[in-house]
Amino acid sequence: MRAYANLTSRGELTIPKDILDALSLKTGDTIAWTVMDGYLIGMPRNLEFADLAGFLGDPPGGPATLEEIDAAVEDAVGRHVAEDPDESGGA
Repeated sequence: MRAYANLTSRGELTIPKDILDALSLKTGDTIAWTVMDGYLIGMPRNLEFADLAGFLGDPPGGPATLEEIDAAVEDAVGRHVAEDPDESGGA
């Protein structure tokens, strides 16, 4: 889907209705903007955390405790910062 919008003198864009509808955007939603290789990319941030429940299916070892989730996140961040490959051999 492609649409065009004009930039106002105040630096504002009006997102076309087709795009708003396709992304389920509504007044007050946040859009995260980034520039990548000369392209402006907008990512809607209109999901609630609860909307993601079950997105990845059931965890392989059953439900995790908050402590287990915190430990897994800490481990993943540590590997990323150290640029160490994960256990599966990926980077």
